[in-house]
Amino acid sequence: MTVLIDWDIAARAAKRLSPAPPGVTRTAADQVVGELYQATLQAADHVAELTRLVEPPVSAVTRVVDRPGWIDANTGGMRRLLTPLVDKLAERNEVGRVAEAVGSRVTGVQVGALLAFLSGKVLGQFEFFDRPGGQLMLVAPNVVAVERQLKVDPSDFRLWVCLHEVTHRVQFTAVPWLRDHLLDEVTALTDAMETDVDALKERLTGAVGELVKVVRGRDDGSGLINVVASPEQRAIIDRVTAFMSLVEGHAEYVMNAVSPAVIPSQPQIEQRFAQRRRRGGNPLDRLLRRLLGMDAKTKQYTDGAAFVRTVVDRVGLDGFNTIWTSRETLPSKAEIAEPARWIARVQA
Repeated sequence: MTVLIDWDIAARAAKRLSPAPPGVTRTAADQVVGELYQATLQAADHVAELTRLVEPPVSAVTRVVDRPGWIDANTGGMRRLLTPLVDKLAERNEVGRVAEAVGSRVTGVQVGALLAFLSGKVLGQFEFFDRPGGQLMLVAPNVVAVERQLKVDPSDFRLWVCLHEVTHRVQFTAVPWLRDHLLDEVTALTDAMETDVDALKERLTGAVGELVKVVRGRDDGSGLINVVASPEQRAIIDRVTAFMSLVEGHAEYVMNAVSPAVIPSQPQIEQRFAQRRRRGGNPLDRLLRRLLGMDAKTKQYTDGAAFVRTVVDRVGLDGFNTIWTSRETLPSKAEIAEPARWIARVQA
């Protein structure tokens, strides 16, 4: 059987290329891990109050991990996510041509480089591709690195991060159809994927001009995916973008709506973290973020949070929560930008 991506090489390359963690003593590391576990428990009560979503008994595992641990989980998740595409290629006898043209070891290293870059950026994640029951992961070295960079209260910052990730866990467990909806959209994107190697090469050649826009920062921030996407794929990507703007914006809303009695330095954390997002790191870091569409991810946070705040202000939290009723009540990309359109359509 021809292998498109050597996942073992991907994991090894990612761990080798992952940035060095911040220096901490063993005692300090143990203290960080213990506090993060405790903060997830504390965050659950605040998330329940701020969302009014009823979470079932928690079955998702909580894991405080280092960067290699995050890489292992996401290598497994990506492998499961890409399996339908590989199967589709195999059915059309294209997988051998792709593997021959590129090489599974080369693609493994490329995937590893991507995971290595992300492993130094992610603070936390609710992941359900690798484990169907879901797992809430907190990347301890990244949390420590950012709280030091921002010079904020460590305990406040750790709880602030946990509020965001626990909100994601509540979303996908209190509203269980969300997981199937996202998986269906991924399947639709796979079905629309161009599997003819020659046609894909032609599209890539024609996309060079668009790629220049990405590098120069003159695109919409969505990165490489829109450069090679077909019109059908772009429609799916727009739906996924709206969905991710909603869930990310909702989590952003919750973490910044918590009472000052809970996180006294929350305004300072929010301000400094927003400034850090806008700066985006060194020039190479900014280029990689643009190529990977991470600027669009940042836009999802800000646009989604603005949408949630506007809707809650106008129709109240219970009115907003009708958004979780069905796929039809989810907002479109246009409605994220103009919340009044969602209110007029759904609340009417």
